[in-house]
Amino acid sequence: MCVFLLLFAAPIFTLAQADYPFRDTKLSDDQRIADLLGRLSLDEKVQLMSDHPKFDRLKLVFSGQVEGLHGLALGGPGGWGPRGRQPLPTTTFPQEKGLGNTWDVDLMKKIGALEGQEARYYYQNPVYDFGGVVVRAPNVDLSRDPRWGRTEESMGEDPYLVGSMSVGFMRGLQGPDPKHWLASSLMKHFLANENEHGRASSSSDFDERLFREYYSVPFRMGFEEGGSRAVMAAYNSWNGTPMMIHPILKSIMIDEWHNDGLICTDGGALGLLISAHKTFPNKEQGSAAAVKAGINHFLDNYKGDLTKALKDGLVTEADMDAALKNLLRLYLRLGEMDPAGVDPYAKIGVATDGALAPWDQPASRELVRKATDESIVLLKNEKNTLPLDRSKLKTIAVIGPWANTVLLDWYSGTPPYSVGIIDGIKEAVGGKVNVLVSDGSNAEEAAAIAKKADVAIVVVGNHPTCNAGWDQCPVPSNGKESVDRKTIALEQEELVKQVFAANPRTIEVLRSSFPYAIVWSQQKLPAIIHMTHNSQEEGHGLADVLFGDYSPAGRLNQTWPTGDDQLLPIMDYNLLHGRTYLYSKQKPLYAFGYGLSYTTFAYEGVKLSASHVNADGTVQVAVKVKNTGKRASDEVVQMYVQHLGSKVERPQLELKGFKRVHVAPGGSETVTLDLKPRDLAYWDASAHEWRVEKEQVRVLAGGSSDSLPVQGTLDVDTAGEYKP
Repeated sequence: MCVFLLLFAAPIFTLAQADYPFRDTKLSDDQRIADLLGRLSLDEKVQLMSDHPKFDRLKLVFSGQVEGLHGLALGGPGGWGPRGRQPLPTTTFPQEKGLGNTWDVDLMKKIGALEGQEARYYYQNPVYDFGGVVVRAPNVDLSRDPRWGRTEESMGEDPYLVGSMSVGFMRGLQGPDPKHWLASSLMKHFLANENEHGRASSSSDFDERLFREYYSVPFRMGFEEGGSRAVMAAYNSWNGTPMMIHPILKSIMIDEWHNDGLICTDGGALGLLISAHKTFPNKEQGSAAAVKAGINHFLDNYKGDLTKALKDGLVTEADMDAALKNLLRLYLRLGEMDPAGVDPYAKIGVATDGALAPWDQPASRELVRKATDESIVLLKNEKNTLPLDRSKLKTIAVIGPWANTVLLDWYSGTPPYSVGIIDGIKEAVGGKVNVLVSDGSNAEEAAAIAKKADVAIVVVGNHPTCNAGWDQCPVPSNGKESVDRKTIALEQEELVKQVFAANPRTIEVLRSSFPYAIVWSQQKLPAIIHMTHNSQEEGHGLADVLFGDYSPAGRLNQTWPTGDDQLLPIMDYNLLHGRTYLYSKQKPLYAFGYGLSYTTFAYEGVKLSASHVNADGTVQVAVKVKNTGKRASDEVVQMYVQHLGSKVERPQLELKGFKRVHVAPGGSETVTLDLKPRDLAYWDASAHEWRVEKEQVRVLAGGSSDSLPVQGTLDVDTAGEYKP
């Protein structure tokens, strides 16, 4: 999303009875929608495509959109809060990159549910009367290149991982009732919006197979499994056609994936269709083409242009109705066409009875701390340097810029409180350990306090807004929306070297939004921890891991290369040239799915429920894992497949199942994962259909894509009716 958006106040109208047929819940959804469309004038239908439209004569008001990538954003650096008023506090989680590191679908469901509660609370509370319940989250774009400036907004490079985590979030956000939603999940950005430089006019070029098997997978999963019925079209083109007018909005998204809901433009995209893509000479023609393509919501100045397009016959009222009936279906699910007393969520925020606001509740704070703990990845731990023993420490040095500041990104809200790293460490050690602090700007000072300490903790990484204005990132390895990274080399590794020279017991905390090529650190330092920005519990989470109150089990959701020389040109969208763990043949610094623990695990075999499966069958894969260490810990059990007899080029390894489980010392857990035909099919571009092959498939399991100690073999047959 760009910065053109406005959020508006949201007065809630209630009626004692169904005064119009569109409010009669005894009628079908189609009947209610048809009744309302029949009552709206053409000008009102144009207005209905705007954000937060209201129609006083019908006592109707429809939700605005709000940001919610890692917590509802009604404040923060992006200024998402109410105009002229203080930013509104909201529960603030680690960045999506960090949430992706948890590999915890159940956690994502809880996070989504809390966001939905907070969205309803603000929207319906007469004290605040602000925001909306159409939440722009998750971002299901795939981080195929670590230089992409918005890598922080992606939960990973693998489509199955991102899709599964997104589905968990959606189910929590929208709630369990298919007829009445707590909030609506609006996925961003359809499709392949994975470069910032030139994004307003660039084209992401790749074939139909990659579209089906990679780039679109999380979106399809979001519609089919997560129940989302809202999506934002990306700024870019796919194979030369701008996404906001691409035929696949109808032919695939609506017709195949059944998105009978909202399809909106990105902020200002209509203007860019003219000025950047140069697809049409004016916005009149552009707006008409967008509506015909399926767009039914504009985040843009469009009303005059669309009105003129209607007048000139470039688009008809029938075209408008075809698009708007889907938009109204979404608002119907949010209860905004119901009479009073029908929507089960209508009282959230209205009758608080003195209860704490959602963001102030102990359970919310506990959830953030759990998410922060789970998001932390232990990259190196030589000779069990970690966890630190408080009883054996007299002095700790904490070094690095912004080490005690929770840095917020562009899509963050304003947390009700925040715990920085230094405060978290001080709280964890009490008054018994002296904590020395340096921001690292003076190398001599940093080295001096490191030398005095029993252990030096150096906090390095990026600044999520580059500590600079829009379009500005003075540090080459930094990136954000509108700015791609120029390198993945960490400039601050020089500070790490100076601290390490003064104290060989140096722990690097890489607090970053994306991968870095920290080759020297991996070779020399005894311990490295990775965490992302933004969590209001950042300091507590890191301290939990540093001092062993929590055994880290986060796993990387993206391959970390050894340097820029392992990267392809950023505009090369053809994964088969060697991108991601799926196709790259280069040895990375850290593999996809990698992460260490304070204990050890042994995998004791893969057991398939059948050795043979037909195209319409399902196989259960049971994986037994044992905790062979002395600490209780989570383990992320990962299941991959390899095609041994495919007639077409396949990924060298594909994630097809995972589960995060807690295992006691000496205990074991058996994780059962389903393997389905769609997981094994490929897209036959010549026939335009999914195809299951007669072949052997190897099923592998372990704790990382580069550590898969157990495996089994499955014979796949084409017999049976394959149902995609």
